[in-house]
Amino acid sequence: MLTKEQIAQRIARELRDGFYVNLGIGIPTLVANYIPAGMNVIMQSENGLLGMGPFPIEGTEDPDLINAGKQTVTTVPGSAFFDSAMSFGMIRSGKVDLTVLGAMEVSETGDIASWKIPGKMVKGMGGAMDLVASAKNIIVAMMHTNPKGESKLLPHCKLPLTGVKCIKRIVTDLALLDVTHEGFVLRELAPGVTVEEVKSKTAGKLKVEGEIPQMVF
Repeated sequence: MLTKEQIAQRIARELRDGFYVNLGIGIPTLVANYIPAGMNVIMQSENGLLGMGPFPIEGTEDPDLINAGKQTVTTVPGSAFFDSAMSFGMIRSGKVDLTVLGAMEVSETGDIASWKIPGKMVKGMGGAMDLVASAKNIIVAMMHTNPKGESKLLPHCKLPLTGVKCIKRIVTDLALLDVTHEGFVLRELAPGVTVEEVKSKTAGKLKVEGEIPQMVF
């Protein structure tokens, strides 16, 4: 099974030169550490930063320089700071090419639940609802099962939704899957993981065709 860092590494292979990218809280923030050398990718944070770099080296953190998840970050040459109104204007006008989000659940039709567990205190929706409604492409980075061992890839989400029919690709600790009109489609397997294991841990409709290649980082 993949570590969180390896999930981020695999997602980084989806980046393209010139992309504007927003990274959600959790595993997605790690993607900034694995941008391919020589590739120009502009990271956007909804709290008002365009041009976010990798996490700072320990001891060099600037407490005033944070991402939307309140983690200290770095900037790259040419970065810009602005208010949240401009940041969300950029998101809502479709200027973000790729969004990477964490999720509690994803349905076989591409619905995502990522922000609330009934009965538990949460900080709020954040920018997730705007991102799933406006981004050109959305990839989910998540564990395949919850702490109880239950599948997080479901026929229908049980938790309050963040967005409907908006997820196109998922990278978990077990596999890479696409969401199509036929449900989840298995595209790649994590090293050491079998098709049978993915099937047993996927509650939603899962399509497997031919020989499934091993994931490359």
